[in-house]
Amino acid sequence: MRAPTKIAGARLTDIVGEQNSSFDPGELAAYEIGGLTPSGMARPGSAEEVAGLVRMAAAERLAVIPCGARTKLKIGLAPERYDLAIDMTRLDRVAAYDPGDLTLGVEAGCGLTKLQSVLAEHRQFLPLAVPWFRRTTVGGTIATGVDTPLRQRFGMARDYILGMEFVNGEGVAAKSGGRVVKNVTGYDLHKLMIGALGTLGIMTKINFRTFPLPLESRAFVARFEDSKGAFELCDRVAESALAPLTMEIFSPQVSGLFSSDVAARMEPKPLDPGFLSPKHWAFTSGFAGNEAVLSRYERDMTGMAERCGAAGVTVLAQEQIAAALGRKREFIPIALESSPATTILKMGVLPRKMNEILARAGRFADEAGMRWAAMARGVGVIYFALLPEALDENARSRAATIAEQMMAAVAALDGHATIPWCPCDWKSSLPVCGRPREDFPQMAKLKTLFDPNRILAPGRFVGGL
Repeated sequence: MRAPTKIAGARLTDIVGEQNSSFDPGELAAYEIGGLTPSGMARPGSAEEVAGLVRMAAAERLAVIPCGARTKLKIGLAPERYDLAIDMTRLDRVAAYDPGDLTLGVEAGCGLTKLQSVLAEHRQFLPLAVPWFRRTTVGGTIATGVDTPLRQRFGMARDYILGMEFVNGEGVAAKSGGRVVKNVTGYDLHKLMIGALGTLGIMTKINFRTFPLPLESRAFVARFEDSKGAFELCDRVAESALAPLTMEIFSPQVSGLFSSDVAARMEPKPLDPGFLSPKHWAFTSGFAGNEAVLSRYERDMTGMAERCGAAGVTVLAQEQIAAALGRKREFIPIALESSPATTILKMGVLPRKMNEILARAGRFADEAGMRWAAMARGVGVIYFALLPEALDENARSRAATIAEQMMAAVAALDGHATIPWCPCDWKSSLPVCGRPREDFPQMAKLKTLFDPNRILAPGRFVGGL
């Protein structure tokens, strides 16, 4: 990493105006990533201004990193260099919305709460119930690739993004996809931007397919003495004719996290006391429909839970769901604030292998004397949070041992594991990006194609791309 390059203030103000640029160290500190603080910040108000900033940066070899609400800047590797922060929050307009066609075009800096409010007026929504929901922007959500409890039913963002406009590393504005659901022309180049941390381009506008709001919804919770019964129920629901909106399994330790003051700050609505128990593993699921559909879900899930040996079941009514879903959604930020050195492993395996891999993870953590909590999504994704009592070398060493053990265990099951969140000082000694990927040469070629000057968030992505 090198020190940031000094930026000519006149160049920035010519593009975005004096009121939308800053060189104040106090203000720039809020844009720090991995120990590096930029020497300047600009807030463009249009795609043309974004392109102008990138062209200026390319000409002067300045490293730029786009950002929004800055809730997820800790994801990824520390940048090699960082000269200019491009704050996208002025690009916050809903550019196009056709409720009848279920299509939406929105600028990247638009907040998710604002967007969902616009959609709710027409009884529609986007299934982006992501962490830091009340603060995060659309662009930051897509650039980091964070998932949502609603992926069980609706998939990931890539499944309902129709098109995108972005600026590449040469300052050229580009488009991919379109604004209508039936658009099938060209390549889906915009999907490369999802989860790329801004290393391939800076998104300026994103087109989505929207969804009707459910008429009514409920949530189901089944508690088990061990994880086996919870995962068996998960498998049975997946194999049934039911199609729930959400499906997660929580370890007993999550009960303490969700009842904490930290959780209350993230989701102020009070949680039903029957949701989780500190003595039980919990299978949780949300479902929606008319009264007949809801009754069938409740009846079928209760029967399956009893056959799997559930110690008890609870059904949450519509008015009780917000608190439960909010905590599910905010599991990651709640865990991050529950320890001075929270380290979160994200593991992807076949759904039927989740119980096996989570049992190993728990055993490795217990053997190392490390507090932990876990959330597993029904689609085969596990978030395993290590919660050390202190931020010190002893904790780092134990976390590194557990991480290496888990990387090997997941690889043996043909899965993939990464460490999206950990203390900044630990990133150089932990396998943050997981094991080496066979497709890395192709990834490097794409980086060169989209960002030949290597100025877009250099070093932030897999393998230092």
